[in-house]
Amino acid sequence: MQVYLPIAEMSVDALLLLGMGFGVGWLSGMFGVGGGFLLTPLLILIGIPAPVAVASGANQTLGASVSGLIAQWRRGTVDPVMGGVLLAGGLAGSVAGVQLFALLRRAGQVDLAVSLFYVVVLGTVGALMVRESLRAILRRRRGGSGAPKYNEHTWLHGLPLKMRFRKSRLYISAIPPILVGFCIGVLSAIMGVGGGFMLVPAMIYLLGIPTAVVIGTSLFQVVFVAANVTLLQAWQVGSVDIVLTMMLLAGGVAGAQFGASMGAKLRGEETRALLGLLVLSVAIALLVDLVHTPSSLFAIGPIP
Repeated sequence: MQVYLPIAEMSVDALLLLGMGFGVGWLSGMFGVGGGFLLTPLLILIGIPAPVAVASGANQTLGASVSGLIAQWRRGTVDPVMGGVLLAGGLAGSVAGVQLFALLRRAGQVDLAVSLFYVVVLGTVGALMVRESLRAILRRRRGGSGAPKYNEHTWLHGLPLKMRFRKSRLYISAIPPILVGFCIGVLSAIMGVGGGFMLVPAMIYLLGIPTAVVIGTSLFQVVFVAANVTLLQAWQVGSVDIVLTMMLLAGGVAGAQFGASMGAKLRGEETRALLGLLVLSVAIALLVDLVHTPSSLFAIGPIP
């Protein structure tokens, strides 16, 4: 059954979109991530134009993250002060990212730029996740705790403009959270993701935020940044396809329930290893799509 996407100006199999939404939702529930970093490149691989894939991916991430934030808020695992500082940087980054995205689109290079961003970012993150997970598995088999130790104090703690984050039990400079939020905001605008797959490791390893409040605080920032990206993309670029978004959300809601039940049966390091391999596979698929020779070659120019 074909469904017409008015903004993408193309017809796509409705069952394919529902299946993709279900699969990404299943992975989101299993691995505890928003799923936008997988959804957007998958949409590009099936032929959805990059501007539409980015904007609609951010919209789908927004819908999936709101319910997660509500649940985390009820559990008391959200640090609103840290979330507000991250959000300040994230909003500024998303505005800058949308401007850069619009510039790339006017130059006709947005498809190449988005694909390259995904290849580099997903390849790097996936490789680091697989390496850390394998080390954790080896440590556990040798009788260790399975978790690496990190220094609690680094040069970041010596920066000015210190703030007290009581929920996170931290007294650090506001500069690192703002910079982290800014970078995630730029990535959200260009890649159509919530940024949680990069924000969560940055919050743990760079800022030293306790794991108990990382997920909820990350969702706090992701919700508002994804909403800002969606509004800016719809207003300045006009690339949010509501039909595509609704089809993906319908499948994602159902898939998340199955993924959550399956994820509870896996160990933490095994889950991270599987997610890392999945991220790497998507990066490799995009890289192959970039370098392989198209089936039909054409060029635009004057007739001799």
